[in-house]
Amino acid sequence: MRLLLTTDTHLPRRAKHLPQELLERVDAADAVIHAGDWVDTDTLDLLEQRSRRLVAVYGNNDGAALRSRLPETARAELGGLRFAVVHETGPARGREQRCAARFPDADVLVFGHSHIPWDTRAATPGGTLRLLNPGSPTDRRAQPHCTYMTAEADGGELTDVVLHRLPPRR
Repeated sequence: MRLLLTTDTHLPRRAKHLPQELLERVDAADAVIHAGDWVDTDTLDLLEQRSRRLVAVYGNNDGAALRSRLPETARAELGGLRFAVVHETGPARGREQRCAARFPDADVLVFGHSHIPWDTRAATPGGTLRLLNPGSPTDRRAQPHCTYMTAEADGGELTDVVLHRLPPRR
């Protein structure tokens, strides 16, 4: 199962539209995961229309229209893995332990908010939690590049996790 992970799209505040490369990956993905901070409903509508399956949450910058359509936390089984999705996880310090305690039954947690790509693991009573933040495809903040992630999920294994760097906007 081909996965596309994104978050913090912030349209149209940080960019006028999603990068074409990201949209092409949406079309090719079996599932798209968006960890919040959409800002506008048009982007949600677009990803709902183009995605085979969309797993998504709202973020701290999302207003009532998005909050009425999206949960704060989402869960899905994809490729034999239990995914949890949330926008905010708190400060980087202690993140793994906090998230392992909050999501003890998940295999993978996709989160956003910081715009900082993240890929770590945390021990849980039932195994290991993989924490992934794909960064932002539209607002790099202090990062050198705008980013998103792709991965493969199959038979309970997450493989080929790749952080993609987007070219600067023109």
